[in-house]
Amino acid sequence: MSFDFDYFVIGAGSGGVRSARIASQLGAKAAIAESRYLGGTCVNVGCVPKKLFVYASEFSEFAKQAQGFGWASSESNIDWQVLRDKKDKEIKRLNSIYSKLLEDSGACLLQGNARLLDANTVEVDSKAYTSKHILLATGGWPRQPEYSGAEHVVDSNAFFFLDTLPHSVLVEGGGYIAVEFAGILNGLGCDVELVYRGELFLRGFDQDIRQFVAEELTKKGIKLRFESKISEISPTEQGSYKVFLSSGEPRVVDKVVAAIGRVPLTDGLGIENTRICVDAGGFIEVDENFQTAEPSIYAVGDVVGRKALTPVAIKEGEKLARYLFSGQSIALDYANIPSAVFSQPSIGTVGLSEEEARERGIDVTCYRSNFRPLKHTISGAEERVYMKMVVENSTGRVLGLHMVGENAGEIIQGFAVAVNMGATKSHFDETLGVHPTAAEEFVTLR
Repeated sequence: MSFDFDYFVIGAGSGGVRSARIASQLGAKAAIAESRYLGGTCVNVGCVPKKLFVYASEFSEFAKQAQGFGWASSESNIDWQVLRDKKDKEIKRLNSIYSKLLEDSGACLLQGNARLLDANTVEVDSKAYTSKHILLATGGWPRQPEYSGAEHVVDSNAFFFLDTLPHSVLVEGGGYIAVEFAGILNGLGCDVELVYRGELFLRGFDQDIRQFVAEELTKKGIKLRFESKISEISPTEQGSYKVFLSSGEPRVVDKVVAAIGRVPLTDGLGIENTRICVDAGGFIEVDENFQTAEPSIYAVGDVVGRKALTPVAIKEGEKLARYLFSGQSIALDYANIPSAVFSQPSIGTVGLSEEEARERGIDVTCYRSNFRPLKHTISGAEERVYMKMVVENSTGRVLGLHMVGENAGEIIQGFAVAVNMGATKSHFDETLGVHPTAAEEFVTLR
């Protein structure tokens, strides 16, 4: 059977773009369709703009700390419009880079809404294309609240395009996005309260890390309210919002930001025209080779719900393209994937938490360090650093490393190589530290 393309990718996010590029470079006739923006969530409403906002929010604290070192006090306020517009300019630059990467690879970029008509046919704005293989890489979308007045909230996409910076904000959610948003807004000078239905945020992270971050955020003036939910939001005549909680008195705030998770983006994708199966969470079910129940159709990234991280989607997309067009085994290992939360202070983590290790029946010893970094002995800031190492007793192998503190993500990235190589506690002990740094604490833990 003759097809228009060998490979048709729906979704030009990190995973889709990488997969289409690799496939084209391997000689496949590839196409990729996108209805919104190139680069997906990460580039446009995720990792990149979030990190830019984190940088911006940190300067207010740096200015306070500088006074401890003798710098004169300087009172100033953030110009939100300048920050937002410069962020937009940088995102457009990245969008153009993605476009150029696709063009240079030889992949055909189609702008428009794509949907499946059958196992080998994709319709893009009323024009049909056939393909031997199809990849779904549509990512996720912010989960919407269901209480009365939910239409008034700002979701985790719209957050990046606010017209003005609010004075007071209630952030709803307990995942890393909510925690990051709370830190950004606090650093930019907003009065921030974070509300989460659970007993403690950042579920899935090491328990000691979760507790330590809660203490540090409280020091910075962020109000944390756990085991509480929003039941209703109503606008006031003054243009603010009255927020009713399941516990405590109502709040009146300028904005409510809902960061309660993301759901797989499959609406309008036409999966009902195929044999594709989805699980209870709406994620597309795939096998170890990312193949759906429809043999010609594959899926990677956030839409399959394995690890919702940009580097994971990129690696999945690349592995799939090499599997389909050069016969390489996928063999993707999801163990020891490093990650960071750009809270303030930030979190870096790789490997198993203490709880995960014990749940697996592994006998472990944990090494911990909680200290005030050298910088803050003069800056006057009360911020501390926390480090934790999880070690398997029978082998001495380091199963997990966790850190809260400045540059945690940068530090963990390097140590992740050692963890992936199976480094033991003795390997760490035998390694000399770079002094004076916070990172050296990982090789001096006793």
